[in-house]
Amino acid sequence: MKKKTSIVLFLYLFCVIHLFAELRAFNDIFPNMSEDVRKAVFRTSGYVQSGQTGKGFALVSNDYYNGLDSQIVNMVLNKKPVYIAESIQVIPGEPGAISLLNVYNAMGNINGLKGILYRSATKKQNVPLFEEATRIISEKNTSAIPDPAPAAAVPRAETVYIRLKDANFGNTYYRLEITRIQNGLRYNLTNFKSFSYLLIPVIKEGKFIAQLYFEPIAEGVLIYSIAGTDLSDFFASKIDMESAIAKRLAGIVSWAVNGINKIKG
Repeated sequence: MKKKTSIVLFLYLFCVIHLFAELRAFNDIFPNMSEDVRKAVFRTSGYVQSGQTGKGFALVSNDYYNGLDSQIVNMVLNKKPVYIAESIQVIPGEPGAISLLNVYNAMGNINGLKGILYRSATKKQNVPLFEEATRIISEKNTSAIPDPAPAAAVPRAETVYIRLKDANFGNTYYRLEITRIQNGLRYNLTNFKSFSYLLIPVIKEGKFIAQLYFEPIAEGVLIYSIAGTDLSDFFASKIDMESAIAKRLAGIVSWAVNGINKIKG
């Protein structure tokens, strides 16, 4: 009996050690990050920056080839966006406490995007960024469907369609492509209909793209995200797009953090 118990204990310890050995540390992914940015990454709100690509804006992840798959960033940069935002955040936790399945199920709660708040400069108060949030059937059929029950396994790839009632742009429509990549999950979000303001197209179809990458690491869960867009010349001087894209990216990330923290808690 003792021999059998010892074998079981050995196998358990082997599996746990093997699991932890596969987890990268934050510094493995971003070895050249400045200390100020690194401290911000581990704060509750994480690190967010935005700017214009033609005005000296530099990604923190310029050294992403060290540990972050280049296509995560390049899928945005290849669209040649004028406005860009980048966010990096670590949800602290014990190694292995949150799995990719936990992340996938947390992100499955599309309805949780409803009510995410942002600071309105004009109203001088926090207001909902998305007044409504729901899954829809497809690009051609925008009827609402409920979020599914938690999954038992992470799919290799999946496509989800979403309708968000944006505080500024009304109903906005997205295609969300989920893929397992590197050591984590990548979420590629693209608008399949134009963003409009007073019935005038502001951001054309396919001109908004965001990448969110999730990876369990030694310090918890890493969320790296980048978004880019362009807009019509008419609105370029009328909308603070740097702020707008940063707020939307931060809102989406906060929704992800909330969902993962519920599982962790």
